[in-house]
Amino acid sequence: MRHAMWTVWVLWTVIGLSEGAPKQTSMSCDPVGACDGHSRSLSTVPSGLTEAVKQLDLSFNKISHIRETDLQTCVNLEVLLLQSNQISVIEPNSFQSLKNLKRLDLSNNNLSHLLSSWFNSLSSLQVLHLQGNLYPRLGQSPLFLHLPNLRVLKVGNTNILELQKQDFEGLSMLEDFEIQVDYLQKYEPGSLKSIHNISYLALSIKEPILLPDIVVDLASSLQCLELRNTDLANFDFSLPSDAPSPLIKKIIFRKVQFTDKSFVEILKMYSFASELLEIVLEDCELNGIGAWEDASLSEIKNQGKVEAITIHRLRIRDFFSFYDLSSVYSLLGGIKKITLTSSKVFLVPCKLSRNLRSLEYFDLSDSLMSENSLEDSACEGAWPSLHTLNFSQNKFESLKKVGELLLTVKTLTHLDISKNSFDSMPDSCQWPRKLKYLNISSTKTNTVTPCIPQTLEILDISNNQLSDFRLHLPHLKELYLSRNKLKTLPDAANFPNLVAMNISENTVHSFSKAQLESFQTMGSLAAGGNNFICSCEFLSFVHNEKALLANILTDWPENYLCDSPFQVRGKRVQEIQLSFSECYRGQLVAAICSFLFLLALLTGVLCYRFHGIWYMKMMWAWLQAKRKPRKNIDREICYDAFVSYSEGDSYWVENFMVQELENFDPPFRLCLHKRDFVPGKWIIDNIIDSIDKSHKTLFVLSESFVKSEWCKYELDFSHFRLFDENNDAAILILLEPIEKRAIPQRFCKLRKIMNTKTYLEWPRDEAQQELFWFNLRAAIKS
Repeated sequence: MRHAMWTVWVLWTVIGLSEGAPKQTSMSCDPVGACDGHSRSLSTVPSGLTEAVKQLDLSFNKISHIRETDLQTCVNLEVLLLQSNQISVIEPNSFQSLKNLKRLDLSNNNLSHLLSSWFNSLSSLQVLHLQGNLYPRLGQSPLFLHLPNLRVLKVGNTNILELQKQDFEGLSMLEDFEIQVDYLQKYEPGSLKSIHNISYLALSIKEPILLPDIVVDLASSLQCLELRNTDLANFDFSLPSDAPSPLIKKIIFRKVQFTDKSFVEILKMYSFASELLEIVLEDCELNGIGAWEDASLSEIKNQGKVEAITIHRLRIRDFFSFYDLSSVYSLLGGIKKITLTSSKVFLVPCKLSRNLRSLEYFDLSDSLMSENSLEDSACEGAWPSLHTLNFSQNKFESLKKVGELLLTVKTLTHLDISKNSFDSMPDSCQWPRKLKYLNISSTKTNTVTPCIPQTLEILDISNNQLSDFRLHLPHLKELYLSRNKLKTLPDAANFPNLVAMNISENTVHSFSKAQLESFQTMGSLAAGGNNFICSCEFLSFVHNEKALLANILTDWPENYLCDSPFQVRGKRVQEIQLSFSECYRGQLVAAICSFLFLLALLTGVLCYRFHGIWYMKMMWAWLQAKRKPRKNIDREICYDAFVSYSEGDSYWVENFMVQELENFDPPFRLCLHKRDFVPGKWIIDNIIDSIDKSHKTLFVLSESFVKSEWCKYELDFSHFRLFDENNDAAILILLEPIEKRAIPQRFCKLRKIMNTKTYLEWPRDEAQQELFWFNLRAAIKS
């Protein structure tokens, strides 16, 4: 028993492990030789690879070993992506057959060492990624001697402590070079000097001690330096007196920490780099209050050639204790472009604005500027050369006040005040006379007024709440109105010089040929993403004017989708074909209703002319009669005869017939409607029941009878019994002569009975009346 339980447990464990193991998915290849095998839980390089494979993506798998035979047949392979695996072993000749390989990515694996034999045959290689592995040094021998075409190289990790001269031998020109040596302790001078031309170098290093030596080696070859994750708190910029002036044109500080002291050292370096044109700080932090000693700043004599400063997300710990920048004003006079975003700037002092004499472009987006601070920043004499100003996503609320405050900036041509909160627009505003570009998008504006300057050539008022746009702007060349609530295209006559307009993602339902032709001289019109109602008229226009639409609309036909009718929602306008009934549904319904009305009117006239209502009532009565069960032997007979007569013959019936028959011995039992019908019961039911309970039915025929509809019912019900039960239940009494031609056509039953049955005629001669009563009694008893 114990052995059996042990066996079951082992089997259960094996099954559980097999079910829990991730399943490998096969790789997919397209006709041009690009094979995608990333994130397939592969543990080895797939077998069966052929010379047709040109791109092989095996990234994000669990491959740990690359064998010499894995890629042997891929002689035409150009791209090999092996990043983010678990590769710890690559056999020496694994890449020997890949002579056409141009890109190789081995980053983020477990390689503990690098072998030059891997790259000896890769003479065509242009891009090589080796970063994020475990190797402590860049090989025992030079790795890159046989890579003459290499242009992009990314190496390094947190384990590298030393860089040697041999590490980069063989490299002469790199366009993109990244080195991660966060904890570098030793740098052999000249290690990077062998590379004669480096367009861009990203250096990740924690401590700046070895930075001067690296800068000296790169002085004559590097164009752009990016410094990452560096703490410059103790940075001291000192170079040998015979050090050449660097040719570097751009420096980027990313996630770098500064202090007041190191900031001065950076300014010294900036002064030393005579060809430097641009400085960029991204996600940096300043641990200081701006207490820069004038003595230290006085050493900086050369202002250099720097024209652009870009600062994104600068964090100053003691922000509210920070001094002004008056000590560095003299160094900013030649700056032409400043980008200072997402750094909580709420004021540019007037004195600083006046010192920015050469500034042409100023970007203060995503800051805390308001009308109060702008009043000081845009003081008289501020930014004398400025032509582009970006105040996007600040704290402005008054469009009129912003325009008035910027009147001092007389050279301003481009103004971006988007993503502020201008809920309303005043009727009139003042703006700088040379203003040509205005961006007030995403400002919650719901109307436009003559506040918009007439001098504009470009206006962006997209992503607002506009329902119409009727301004006359004679110089306007570009108009952006996307993501509003406009229902029609603006009038082209208001913009005689317009060359481009975007009115996409509004609520435009359709447009006409005349509207489009009015914009025919324009170079670009985008109107896609609207709520187009695909009516028959609109679709007819679309199908008839395909050439016009393709010529004018730049985003035709991809972004033009139907919003209604429901059955075509989401489909392209140009692909829709509606049927006749869908196109003219309203007219069709109106025509059907008119036809039905005329048919009803005609039916009414015919019914009136040919007694149709009477026939319908008769049909209903007939159906009621048909519901009655046929005569059977046991049915109850209460009367000898039911008398059917008109009101005009009631005197004869009541004073002659009733007296004669009911007073006879034995008396006859007659059923008269005046006397024997059940009160409250439907008259037709009374007629049917009375005829059914009577042995015979007497019809007193006269002119009055023919005119009575109820007499007609009684005649028909009796006729039903006569035919349904095949008996002789009807007795006709002709009270006065009636010509058959005088009987109306609807009394067809009466005509038929008079033609097929004999009838008793009431004699005017009293001598013959006794014989009449005798014959009547005999007929009732028969």
